[in-house]
Amino acid sequence: MKINGQHYRTIWLAQDGWRVVVIDQTRLPFRFETVALGSSEQAADAIRNMVVRGAPLIGATAAYGVALAMRADASDTALDAALALLGATRPTAVNLRWALARMRRVVTPLAPAARVEAAYGEAAAICDEDVALCRAIGGHGLPLVREIAARKPAGQPVNILTHCNAGWIATVDWGTALAPIYLAHDAGIPVHVWVDETRPRNQGAALTAYELGAHGVPHTVITDNAGGHLMQRGQVDLVIVGTDRTTAAGDVANKIGTYLKALAAHDNGVPFYVALPSPTIDWSIRDGLRDIPIEERAGREVTHLAGLAEDGEVRAVRVVAPGSAVANPAFDVTPARLVTGLITERGVCAASSEGLAGLFPDLACGAAA
Repeated sequence: MKINGQHYRTIWLAQDGWRVVVIDQTRLPFRFETVALGSSEQAADAIRNMVVRGAPLIGATAAYGVALAMRADASDTALDAALALLGATRPTAVNLRWALARMRRVVTPLAPAARVEAAYGEAAAICDEDVALCRAIGGHGLPLVREIAARKPAGQPVNILTHCNAGWIATVDWGTALAPIYLAHDAGIPVHVWVDETRPRNQGAALTAYELGAHGVPHTVITDNAGGHLMQRGQVDLVIVGTDRTTAAGDVANKIGTYLKALAAHDNGVPFYVALPSPTIDWSIRDGLRDIPIEERAGREVTHLAGLAEDGEVRAVRVVAPGSAVANPAFDVTPARLVTGLITERGVCAASSEGLAGLFPDLACGAAA
């Protein structure tokens, strides 16, 4: 996607050919800054501290983290250490585990002298594949938007609600939930996006609004609790969200608050779709409530907010009463029964074992019984 007229992916190699450059998402939307990662430890810190976030981008960053580790030391011991370090950073997004398993399969059989080039090549392939997957998700989601647009009076936009950030910034390019929106906008279909602020880190207000604005897509930021109100009044035509892990039966884990949006959509007859690339499917589990680990993040994310002060400096301020206990679960699970459909790179399917198996028979064969 483009920022100030220049095309960017969210991760790329530095001019030196070995360090890995990422956009520092903790600085957005007030500063556009990049960070060069030179070690697996720095890659792990970037994932853990949400310099990079979004399931597909987490996987891509972890893959390059393995490559950086091999450049420093291509021994079996170093490989195992890097895989363990990177694998412990974020528990919910399954793309992390998927990318590390793929890197292990490619690198382990090779002699140490061949591991660096192979690791960099595989990490680059993961990135290129993610771009293609997300572009295909957009293509399969576009007819959903086009169909709604055809039913509306001429010139009236399709109002789409999204939660958190599942756009270009969360992937290598294009995004998942936002890919159909970008394609619809580029095709001349009038669209308007309701952007949930997404407490506590405000990824919607900070990241989704930032990238939609950069692409010229009309949007309005709303509080997290406004979505149901808008649905009751017929002001939401479609909900599209992303997911960090999808079970073989169609349950989805996404940013905290997604479940409430699904309940409101169900109550008001609003279609609720989840957009995902196949590496986000965890074929080993079926019960999302029981089996998906929910990351508990630091309480400071809830007690403090960062914002742009009137003097132009970014500052954190406390918003919670001193002495109050704080809980900060980062994700919740939306049961498949509340999901209208899953938008994948192979098409749209029902959120069910049968729906997923129909699109991915080659992958579903190993799903948990």
